Amino acid sequence: MSTPLLLSAYNQENLNHLSMDFPQHFRCPISMELMKDPVTISTGVTYERKNVEKWFYTYKKKTCPATMQAIHSFDMTPNHTLKRLILAWQNGKSQSNSSSSFSNKHDELVSLLNTIESSPFKVSSLKKLKSIVDVGDHDVKDDFKTCGGVEVLVRIIQQILMESSDFVTFRACEEALSLLIKLPFVLEEEETIKILLQPGCMKSMAIMLQRGSAEARFCTVSIFQRITKADCNWNIVIEDQGIEFFKSLLEILSDEICSKASSCALQVLIDILEKSKKSRLKAIEAGAICKLIEILPDSNKSNCEKIMYLIKLLCECADGRMGFIEHGLGIAVISKKMLNISNVATKIGAKILSLICNSNPTEKVLEDMLMYGTVKKLVTLLHISGSSSTKDRVLKIFKLHGDKWKKNPCFPYELKNYLGLGSDSL
Repeated sequence: MSTPLLLSAYNQENLNHLSMDFPQHFRCPISMELMKDPVTISTGVTYERKNVEKWFYTYKKKTCPATMQAIHSFDMTPNHTLKRLILAWQNGKSQSNSSSSFSNKHDELVSLLNTIESSPFKVSSLKKLKSIVDVGDHDVKDDFKTCGGVEVLVRIIQQILMESSDFVTFRACEEALSLLIKLPFVLEEEETIKILLQPGCMKSMAIMLQRGSAEARFCTVSIFQRITKADCNWNIVIEDQGIEFFKSLLEILSDEICSKASSCALQVLIDILEKSKKSRLKAIEAGAICKLIEILPDSNKSNCEKIMYLIKLLCECADGRMGFIEHGLGIAVISKKMLNISNVATKIGAKILSLICNSNPTEKVLEDMLMYGTVKKLVTLLHISGSSSTKDRVLKIFKLHGDKWKKNPCFPYELKNYLGLGSDSL
């Protein structure tokens, strides 16, 4: 086969499967493909570098592939101007496609949102909406909110409060929550936050926290965690759901499968209990002290500090201190974390022990503090140089109960002198 026929056959083979939607002068004359690294040879014709190099060095040709002129110089000059033109054309086409795609998604969003509430197939429509949001960028998600998507989702979620709600309504609520969690919203977005803080929405999500699937419960507690920084009125939910709401949070908190859900539940509990002592009593009634003590030993550093902080908040109530003492292992668990996790954990641990020791602890509690090495750790804290609130708390504990501990052979002898509890004072 002659050289021109060889080139013609090569081009024809490529033309059969290539898209021809780009300008002619952007194509390599050899492959007919869009050029990425255009170079110009001595005849003035521009080619894709890899193609013309193959022509010269693999096929050993000494002619211009397009004109068949004899070549005496094989120098190749990068065609930067053409390369810039190709890149500009590609960027323009990409932006055009992106704009067209966004417009199509916007139209589909508007259509679905306008019909979804009256549709008997809400779950299917919600899944379509979720697929659009999933593959879309921030602009699509913002467009969803601008089109009133959040309001539509909240109305669907609130339908489970109706007496006529059925399984389909419940499933639609779950799908709405799984879509809502995909939307970015921050505290600065007041309108979105206000919509989520509506009493009906809060009550509906609290119900879902108790009765929903594992995924729906995760979505719900994640949304709750997001709005903790807002001025959230948890009393609406607590008055409506009672201790069942706290039981649901505590169940999620102890979930070993989904650590992210546990972390969210922990933050929600902190936000609630910090704001209301009445809420602490509800949490205590729901068994919070027992649950927190049980999960504390295996918690990581961050969660450990938060769990101990929750225990401290609950022990500020008489019922909380009673629950702590009745558990039996509270002293042992707190003692183990002190001086082993962080300075923050140690300070919180000292606060918990101070609350317990300042409220007429039982003989059993004082014995446990010796048995589990709590007293030794408190002694270590006394050796911290300088003054501190933690050291003051520890000193007060020893002044209150040193007379009982000094009679025990486990009590450090040097501490008796340090506190003025020598044998002569027995």
